[in-house]
Amino acid sequence: MPLTEADTCRRYVLPLLREAGWNDEQIDEQRTFTDGRVVVVGHNCLRGKQKRADYLLRYRHDFAIAVVEAKTVYRNPADGLQQAKEYAQVLGLRFAYSTNGHGIVEHDFNTGKDNDLQIFPSPDELWKRFCQSEKIDESDNTIVARLLASSYQVPRKRPRYYQEIAINRAVQAILQGKRRVLLTMATGTGKTFVAFQIIWRLWSTRWNRTGEHRRPRVLFLADRNVLVEDPISKDFAIFGDARKQIKGRAVKSREIYFATYQAIARDERRPGLFREYSPNFFDLVVVDECHRGSARDESNWREILEYFEPAYQLGMTATPLREDNRDTYRYFGNPVYMYSLKQGIEDGFLAPYRVHRVVSSADASGWRPSKGELDRYGREIPDREYETKDFEQVLSLKARTQAVAQHLTDFLKKTDRYAKTIVFCVDQEHAEDMRKVLNNLNIDLVKKNYDYVCRIVSDEGKIGRGYLDNFMELEETTPTLVTTSRLLTTGVDVPLCKNVVLFRVINSIVDFKQIIGRGTRIRDDYGKLYFNIIDYTGATRLFADPEFDGFPTFISNEEIDARGNTLSQESREQDAREQGAELEKVRVDISEIPEDEIQKRKRKYYVDGGAVEIVVDYVCELDSSGKQLRVIKYTDYTSEKVRSMFTSSAELRGKWSNAQERAIVLKALEERGITLNYLAEVTKMPEADPLDLLCHIAFNAPIRTRRERAERVRREEKKFFERHKSEAREVLDEILNKYEEFGVNELSDPNVLGVAPISRHGNISEIAALFGGVKRLLNALNKMQNLLYTF
Repeated sequence: MPLTEADTCRRYVLPLLREAGWNDEQIDEQRTFTDGRVVVVGHNCLRGKQKRADYLLRYRHDFAIAVVEAKTVYRNPADGLQQAKEYAQVLGLRFAYSTNGHGIVEHDFNTGKDNDLQIFPSPDELWKRFCQSEKIDESDNTIVARLLASSYQVPRKRPRYYQEIAINRAVQAILQGKRRVLLTMATGTGKTFVAFQIIWRLWSTRWNRTGEHRRPRVLFLADRNVLVEDPISKDFAIFGDARKQIKGRAVKSREIYFATYQAIARDERRPGLFREYSPNFFDLVVVDECHRGSARDESNWREILEYFEPAYQLGMTATPLREDNRDTYRYFGNPVYMYSLKQGIEDGFLAPYRVHRVVSSADASGWRPSKGELDRYGREIPDREYETKDFEQVLSLKARTQAVAQHLTDFLKKTDRYAKTIVFCVDQEHAEDMRKVLNNLNIDLVKKNYDYVCRIVSDEGKIGRGYLDNFMELEETTPTLVTTSRLLTTGVDVPLCKNVVLFRVINSIVDFKQIIGRGTRIRDDYGKLYFNIIDYTGATRLFADPEFDGFPTFISNEEIDARGNTLSQESREQDAREQGAELEKVRVDISEIPEDEIQKRKRKYYVDGGAVEIVVDYVCELDSSGKQLRVIKYTDYTSEKVRSMFTSSAELRGKWSNAQERAIVLKALEERGITLNYLAEVTKMPEADPLDLLCHIAFNAPIRTRRERAERVRREEKKFFERHKSEAREVLDEILNKYEEFGVNELSDPNVLGVAPISRHGNISEIAALFGGVKRLLNALNKMQNLLYTF
């Protein structure tokens, strides 16, 4: 028997690595480093193929340095080099190897050369070459020890590959003397965990900027209490008494400090609590969500960073460089590592999403008061046309809130009423209005759980924080629907959030990405693999931004009336940029009102009457390859995929008639998100044979029902049945009946023999005896399958 790839690894590759000095702790074998992209098609969620390296070579337990791909002995040694290079690029490695167990080919990313080798380089040799490429003085044992020392191993979950890269590059940059370091990582990719790992490593090795033999003093800065309190109690709990949150007074006896900017910043009443610490007090300042004002030139928070200028400063953000966060990048410099939303979805670590774009009649055509119309408080409403930018800023239109709440409630009834949902409103008052309407529309569930619908805003204080804690908790079902304004925009980890609802204008793509990041967590164990973005204000026009790095997955349109009932629904071809253009047609002006203008107006006008309808509702999603679907209908998607797999209906039929080949075809279809039951459902052809349905959709072949195929076999293949005894013919006829009723799987499932009326002929052995043995029974069933699909 020829040697398999596994045989080659075991007999040849491992001995070669060990001869070169790599020990078992340094050889990470069959290392899977992605989860496999989630493919959402129809009602189905499937995982794509995981990326797996044959070997990762580690200089230390947490420092990968090279990747090795192995091929069988009869293949060329270089046959795996392309894959090894691809994996090395993803993993941030400088050395890639391909081998068949006899020859070795190396690609050195530092020189760009491919080299033929007889033996693998040793760990020390690769380390020297790495140091040369990174300009590390390899003779400086202090830096090397601090960078790679095993003593900072943490008894926690193993970092994902991109987290390991981010940790190592940030630590390396700090140890090499870079004063300002930036990491750009998409929301949901574990920035807090990465920050913890970086701090732990520096703290454990007693690194500090002065070189003294002491642990470093670290300040973790954020702009919201939840971004400080959660890390203290969760990720950083291992630090024990070394932790301290700065509140009200300056405590100087700890090592790991946490603070919000607001708690220590200067304002009109205080000179700034941060000044009670000397500028040299901290060795490292970590700035979470640093794009949120801390690095802006005009921000008073910037004063804190400049005051602690002697400290090393690590900024963490989820947003790549854009015009509206340019100050952040100007201050911290280019990121030492970037991990994007798009890459996170591709790797299967982040959830893909469907975008439901919903437009009410008030947003589509504007709202204008009748002559002399008064608001709730008897004030005359200025006569002009009010648009999306005005609603809940200048004018509160109760009918619009009612229509949106009804639409959202109906959406949940059609999907999952206990799916955790965040509704982002314009302000706290708007969030309360929305909460009240949602409460009254879901009174049946509110009777069972008083906190089914809650408002979580800053004014709620400790009560709101209690609701938030339960909302974030995996095992808590309620609150299920929460309304908010800006409090939950960033830094809130709700792993089971399945619906992100946009009911306020969003102009900044930075804010937009932060908000949709509330749903990007994946939890396979709880069945949360994707989420919905339901947009009522036109924010999804930002998908048309050429710099956006993660497109949605499906597009459909829906019209509903004032009660939220669906009037019509359609799907159409549309990509992200066409989507942006389409939104312009519905007259949704999404420019914000200047803050000073809002202050002048002081109060809104409140309109309790009138009627508002939903006039447009469409959805967008990605196909299995990660690209925008050009055609949205499930049948069109299926047609495209089937034609890519088979050149004709005859080729597909030839595979289908054989049970083993059919199983391979079905698996291939499932990998592309296509299931026969759902296809029959959307085409409204439950009686069609699956083969005919596929051929009809892909190749315009005539459609036939399972009954028609079964009757043809009974009518035209009498010789086949006459070869068997009377009772055996009855068994075959009854199996055909099962096929007519339930489908093609009944022809190859042995369990069907134990189901009435077939079971009346005896057990499996007794039924097989009617055909002259098990082998002849199987031959008869295979033959009948072939006859079913001969036309």
